[in-house]
Amino acid sequence: MLLAGFANEFLLPLIIGIFGIIIGIALMYFIPLSGIKKAKGRASRITKEAEIKAEQIVRNSQLDAKTTVYEMKVEAEKEIKERKQEASALENKLLLREQNIDRRDLALQTKETNLETKSEQLTEKINDLDKKEAELNKRIDSIILELEKVAMMTSQEARSELLKRVEEKIAVEIASYIKNQEEEAKLVANDKARNLIALAIQKYSQEVTNDRTVSVVSLPSDDLKGRIIGREGRNIRAIEQLTGVDLIIDDTPEVITVSCFDPIRREIARLALEYLIKDGRIQPGRIEEVVEKSKIEVQESIQKAGEEALFKLGISKINHELIEYIGRLKYRTSYGQNVLQHSLEVAFLAGIMASELGVDQHLARRAGLLHDIGKSVDFEIEGSHIEIGVRLAKKYGEHKYVINAIESHHGDVPANNIISNLVAAADTLSAARPGARSETLEKYIQRIEKLEEISKGFDGVQSAYAIQAGREIRVMVVPEKIDDIKSFKLARDIREKIENELTYPGQIKVTVIRETRANEIAK
Repeated sequence: MLLAGFANEFLLPLIIGIFGIIIGIALMYFIPLSGIKKAKGRASRITKEAEIKAEQIVRNSQLDAKTTVYEMKVEAEKEIKERKQEASALENKLLLREQNIDRRDLALQTKETNLETKSEQLTEKINDLDKKEAELNKRIDSIILELEKVAMMTSQEARSELLKRVEEKIAVEIASYIKNQEEEAKLVANDKARNLIALAIQKYSQEVTNDRTVSVVSLPSDDLKGRIIGREGRNIRAIEQLTGVDLIIDDTPEVITVSCFDPIRREIARLALEYLIKDGRIQPGRIEEVVEKSKIEVQESIQKAGEEALFKLGISKINHELIEYIGRLKYRTSYGQNVLQHSLEVAFLAGIMASELGVDQHLARRAGLLHDIGKSVDFEIEGSHIEIGVRLAKKYGEHKYVINAIESHHGDVPANNIISNLVAAADTLSAARPGARSETLEKYIQRIEKLEEISKGFDGVQSAYAIQAGREIRVMVVPEKIDDIKSFKLARDIREKIENELTYPGQIKVTVIRETRANEIAK
């Protein structure tokens, strides 16, 4: 019993334990097996779905391929059709060309046949002409022999005599023709020259600039005159010594006159005086500073004036030192005319005329600008402005035409090119136009007196008066000697005599006045 009880006490738990182990082992085996089955099921489903999608993709690909193949087939058929059309068009063109070539071939064959026929005909005619020429030569020879017998002269002698007479006749005709052509050429040349000058004057218009040999400085009050003079004249002496000018301080109210033959010195003195007057500090030390400052300003003004002149004319590649000489012309005058303005006028006029004649207008402008370059330093260097200008032009390597224009514009040296002639003409135009240059009082009075003297020298003239600064002469005639018709002739005669005997700028108007008065006295 004890053993049975012990066995029951220990066997039952053992059996339960073994059974639990078996169940655990069974569970450990069957659980993974169910998971594998589930995985296999999922895998089979995924495979089926993939196969279905693959079939769909294959079907879609087949459809796309069929569509692409169809489209390519349509395009290929279209391209083949177009190629066939092009081939057909080319074939038609080739057929047309072939037909044209055939027609041309037939035409050429026809022409060739005609040419051969004509060639044969020409050959026959040439043979006939050769025969006739031989017959004519025989007849001419016989006629010449008969003429030689009649004229008692050989054919060579007759030919020489005939040529001699023909030469004499032609020589006379040629001389007459040349004379007529020369006269006609002179008339045409004069007309063309007038038209050319008129055109140049019309294209160029410039205000007249007249300067004087003295400068005037305005003063705010006469009290400054004493300060400018300074104690015992120290200030005025300092200004005159530093600038090289003469200061004229007289009774003229609120004015100081600066006089000097050198326009640059005069300009320096004028600027210095204006600075001193504005500053108010007038003493020798300050005067020296201001004069030095004025010299620098004038030098800058000279350089700027030269550069502006070149810019206006479009002239380049000129020596830097020569630009300064051009600028110095700004302060130089000739008969009251500013030389730089005059040179610009000459350059423009010469350039316009050169352009009309087809000559190098840039070279003509250059020559016109530099024709009076010697006047920039003619008060510092000995010699005429022409000699100085030629030396400067040669020194700075100017063109030979420019040098000739400088030395020939007053007729000292013959002009050897057309540009020199144009510069001389432009120089005359610029100087002679009304108001361009001022005359001295003595010459002006002489011209007025000569004008009146010429007018009074005609028979029937009672009196003559020059008015409007010599631009008009009014002639009073005796009514009993000069009638209305003769008055017109008298005006024309006076005009011709003035033109022949007087030199004057511009024009002079001649007015003949004939007056008849009837007087009665009532008593």
